[in-house]
Amino acid sequence: MEHLIKINLPGGVASAGDLYEILVIAENAGARHIRFGNRQQLFFTVDAAELEDMELEMLRAGTSYEIDADEYPNIMSSYVCDAIFNHESWLREGVYKDIFDLFNYQPQLKINLIDRHQSFIPFFSGNFNFISSDVSNYWYLHIRFPKTNQFYCWPSLIYSDDIPTISKRAEDVILKNKSLFYDAPHIDEQLFFEKAGKTLNIPAQPLPGPLQLPDFYLPYYEGFNRYANKYWLGIYRRNELFDIGFLKDVCNLCLKTRIGQLYTTPWKSILIKGIEPNDRNDWGYILDKYRLNIRHASNELNWQIEDMCEAGLALKQQLVREFEEADLRTYRLSFAIKTQPKTGLLGSIIIKTQPSGAFEVLHTVDFNPNSKNYISYRKRIRKENLVQQLTELCNSYYQLSQSKKKVLTDVPDKGDATTTDELLYSCKHCMTVYDKTYGDASNDIPAGTAFEDLGVYICPVCESEDSFELIDKR
Repeated sequence: MEHLIKINLPGGVASAGDLYEILVIAENAGARHIRFGNRQQLFFTVDAAELEDMELEMLRAGTSYEIDADEYPNIMSSYVCDAIFNHESWLREGVYKDIFDLFNYQPQLKINLIDRHQSFIPFFSGNFNFISSDVSNYWYLHIRFPKTNQFYCWPSLIYSDDIPTISKRAEDVILKNKSLFYDAPHIDEQLFFEKAGKTLNIPAQPLPGPLQLPDFYLPYYEGFNRYANKYWLGIYRRNELFDIGFLKDVCNLCLKTRIGQLYTTPWKSILIKGIEPNDRNDWGYILDKYRLNIRHASNELNWQIEDMCEAGLALKQQLVREFEEADLRTYRLSFAIKTQPKTGLLGSIIIKTQPSGAFEVLHTVDFNPNSKNYISYRKRIRKENLVQQLTELCNSYYQLSQSKKKVLTDVPDKGDATTTDELLYSCKHCMTVYDKTYGDASNDIPAGTAFEDLGVYICPVCESEDSFELIDKR
């Protein structure tokens, strides 16, 4: 019998020395490979006979871990992006580390610390999503209540030093009132704020305005890449498995060349920054030694699947192969495969398994993976028809992009006038969006049908009747 060991790497960063010690413990327990997770954590498996000795070594090393559990999610951050994927922000290494050090408890809900000037790390995959503002050391807080798609924006900015305090208070309120705020169909946001905010003694910095996020663009995160006068190296593994011997060599070379830390990403890869030009050949030698390819196609890198999910990984690999054969363009799109309900994975296009073994395909409004609103594209898709449906959806994205570009360049300004073509409606229970552009194939509603013409409309996701309300104008 095997046991799954999980070790959190706060913020997705680990010192080379600490990671080497973890690798030695894993290797001594019989593990041969390491995996990294969607929340930048570390996994390996050990045989039951090795478990007691491994726990003793972990205790000696002072390393926290979980066995066959995920009670304490890793704190996720965009620290990995600093200096390579963003250059504009006040958010730098010292700020991240100061916040990590202030956490004197293990969070039971998911916390994200995200720089709003990047799009490499998902913004809203946590329960408490702290997103940098333009005001130095102040953050927006967008709360996603656990096991729901209901969001709440904290009515003031949060100071960096107060992030652990407000996270602990909000977590306590949610976990002590699960019937109100955890996996609940309807949540009273004002009641939550009254309970969470009334005992907090922190200064209130007014919101400067709504949070503005960049357009989604997933940077190519593999291979040797130059920045400033140094290099960074990104390494992705098609099967998600990183050989322990390889990682030990990586740690040793980091220590030898005075690189203090390594980074993990939500795309289950690792990244090493600060490589001196004179040391590049040494890194190439390690890649040669383990026969590692570091130039995969972009359409293979833009996927998220659940942690330790062999079925999801196999489906991804099959779809990538078929995308390659079809020469399908997926630029600016990302995909997520969900085999379990309410996993929190984000993507432009979501592929969900259904109890029957068929699939449902959804996508976000405007295909931005950081959107909170989803449109059900097709339900009850058989596996052999999945690529065809995904191809049609990808093509519709580019058609939509072209039509918007044409409108921007060819149509004269009409002031503030709007038409029903611009209206979007969202289910107040599950946040599914009805968009006239696509209609609703699962309810036999053709594209181009205005919401006002639907009569009694049943939500294709939660099957609620007359639950849609106007949310936006494109």
